[in-house]
Parts: sequence; structure tokens; C-alpha cells
Amino acid sequence: MQENNNQNSVGFGRASAIKEDSSSLHKENITRKKGLKSVFDEEVSVSEALGDKNRLPRVISRLPKPFQLLYRMLFGGIYKKPEVLVPRQSAGIDRVMLVIICLLICIGSVMVFSASYAFAESRYHDSLHFVKKQILFVFLGFMALLVTSRFTPEFYKVITRGAYAVSLLLLVLVLIMGFAGNGAQRWISLGPISFQPSEISKLTLILILAWYYSVFGDRARNYKNKKQAFFYGILYPFVLIGVPAVLVMLEKHLSCLIILGLIGLTLMFLSGSNGKWLGWICGGGIGAVGALALALEYTRRRIVIWLNPEKYPLDGAWQTLEGMMAIGSGGLLGLGLGNSRMKYSYVSEPANDFIFTITCEELGFVGAFIIIALFAIFVWRGYVIALKNNDTFSRITALGITSHIAIQVLLNIAVVTNTIPNTGIALPFFSYGGTSLIILFAEMGILLSISRYSHLKYR
Repeated sequence: MQENNNQNSVGFGRASAIKEDSSSLHKENITRKKGLKSVFDEEVSVSEALGDKNRLPRVISRLPKPFQLLYRMLFGGIYKKPEVLVPRQSAGIDRVMLVIICLLICIGSVMVFSASYAFAESRYHDSLHFVKKQILFVFLGFMALLVTSRFTPEFYKVITRGAYAVSLLLLVLVLIMGFAGNGAQRWISLGPISFQPSEISKLTLILILAWYYSVFGDRARNYKNKKQAFFYGILYPFVLIGVPAVLVMLEKHLSCLIILGLIGLTLMFLSGSNGKWLGWICGGGIGAVGALALALEYTRRRIVIWLNPEKYPLDGAWQTLEGMMAIGSGGLLGLGLGNSRMKYSYVSEPANDFIFTITCEELGFVGAFIIIALFAIFVWRGYVIALKNNDTFSRITALGITSHIAIQVLLNIAVVTNTIPNTGIALPFFSYGGTSLIILFAEMGILLSISRYSHLKYR
């Protein structure tokens, strides 16, 4: 198979937009599966992407123009017939990524059992309470991975706007009919099934930004036209990020709000939005949040406790201090799997947000280093998959999913080591959970699907 040898044309976002060279792709004996009309290519016009504004449904046409535009972004548009993209000759998923995912989930599941059985015995009189549920969630997650890995990136591009709209609807419903857990209204119950819509919003935000930049990326990167670059590169993406962020904020789900914001800003930067403007906006936003935090008594006290945890051992800093004690107790090689002492009612949430502290105590510095190295390899491999792909939507989706995992790992480790204030962020593949774990597996399936359709050489 012929390859495109012009390395200068390979890149993403902040490099020039990639134009597919049809002469560099092998097109002999290629047949395309029927049933899905396709993706927008790089040359799609705004009217084609959003649909004819004169052909809106009667109810929508009577609404103000901003609502008409929102409807067109979510549901309007036509699909152009694309050029044929040729997958790698192996046409298989990235095996290295699959192995890393399996290693992380296996280690994580073992640590859930080790960290949770003491708490489960004292609370539920069943030491296997959490691990039995975790095994069920892992099974359902693998089913989600198998399903999502079988669909093509084109399919995800087709359903992206509808999925984003559904996720917004769920975020609204949780405020109306959701039930509270741990002091915040974040859950929706459907019979025996309950889930957090905020977890779904992380994935749909990645997909909608990937769709947006695959359609409007040229306008967002048109730095010669500052007005166009600002509206398409800054304002409109901020709206897409801001709508779910505000709804999550109303749920009082601070950790998810932080993750949504960081995912959005990361993808805006990688997709080519003006870095200087992003820097000024981020600086202003951080300053405003800092000023607000200092102005409010509750948040000001949280900051004081974070800076001086040893002064408040029984009044706000218990979890942080016990977690750091668990990390320090592990030493070089750890106390041994299952031999943690701090999980016996000392570290709260030992199987959830603070599972990394128990992992460090039982496996030591060496075990923690290996786990962090596995996450580093995962991030490297995810970016390799993105760089290998010549389709803008697939590339940005892979970047978003990989960045999401990297952001959440960094934040979790920063929280348990008291580098940043405690915000309750789960460790991917390790922390006990249902919705978050199943959505995580679905993201991994999409990432593996994208690797199946990559066709550039490894670099």
C-alpha cells in the first residue's frame, strides 16, 4: 500500500489542517459498507454543515435566532459522500493499547478488592460486597468496549450531535427528578438502574468538539481574520463547553466541572484555537475563581486546611493526612498485597477516590511507579493513535479521550498527595464505580475503533 511520505503534512490542530491526498491512498478493490452516509470532509460549507435555515420545522422557525442556530448545530445538515479512507493492512485494533487497558483494569480490580474488603465487612457484613459489584461493572464495561469498538468513526460522527443533545437533556432531568447521593443531586434512577449523567457528558463533550473542529477547524485557525478566528475558535467552542459545565455546576459536582473545563480547553488548544487568547481567558478565569474562593467563607476555609492540614487533623484534613500516611507507610516495596493497615477505617473512601493511597501502602514506591508508568504508556499510545490518523474527527476524538484519562489521573494523584485541594476525583481503571467505569470502557472501545482505521506509518 502506498503511503504519504510528506511528513510535513502530518499533524493535528496546531499544525495546518490536514488535507487528504487521494493519490496517496490505495483505492483498488475497495468497497464501502452500505448503510451509513458519512462524515463531513474538510471542505464542507457552513450551510451544508448546519442545513438550510429556511427549511427548519415550523415550531423551531418561530423561536429566536440563537435557538434556531442551536437546533441547526445539533440536528441540521446534510452528509456529503466522502473519499474512501483505507485502513492499515492488518485492519486490526492497536494491540499495545489493548494490552495496556487489560493490565490496568486487572490491577485495578485486584486493588478494589484489597482496599475495600475491610470497609465492606464493617459496613455491609460482606467482605465481597464491592468486588462482586465491580466484577459486574467490568463485565458490562467489556461488553460496552466490544460494541463501541465495532462501529466505525463515521458512525460516531453521525450520532455526535444527537448524543450531545441527549446528554444535555439528562443533565437537566437530573436537576428535576434526580436523587441525592453524598449530599449532591447527581443520579437518575430507572428502576433498578441508576447512573450519573455527568459521566456521560465527558464523552459527549469530546465528541461534539471533535465534530465542531472537523467542520469549522479552518475558520478557527484563520488567524489572519481575527474576528472569524475569535468566533469560531473561542466563542462557539466555549458555548459548547459552557452549557454542560453550567448544568454540572448546578449539581454541585465540582470535580466533574473541573474535568469538563480542562478537557475543553485542552482540545481547543490542540485543535488550533488561538493560544494567546486562550491564555488570557484562562488567566482571567483563574483569577476570577481565586478571588471568588477567597471571598467565600467555605472555600477560604478549605484553602486554609489544604495549606495547613496538620493544624486541622480532626476538622477537614483527616482524609488527606491519613492518605499521606498510607503512602508513606508503603516504603520502597510496600507492606504486601492485602496487608494495608490504613484501610481499616482510617482512610475514608479506600476503594474510590483514595484507592491510590492504599495501592502505595501495599505495593510501595515500586508498585506505584509501575502503575504510573502504565498510565504514561497509555497516554503515549493514545497520542500515537491520534497522530497516525488522517481524519480530523477521529484524530481529535482520540486526543480528547487520551487527554481525559491523563487529566483525571494527574488530578487524582495530586489530590491524594495534597498537591491540590481535595475535590473527590476517581482514578481511572482503579476506583470503584458503575457509570464511570462503563463509560470509560466505551471510550476505550471508541479509541480502539479509531486505531483500526488509522492508515499512516508509525513515527
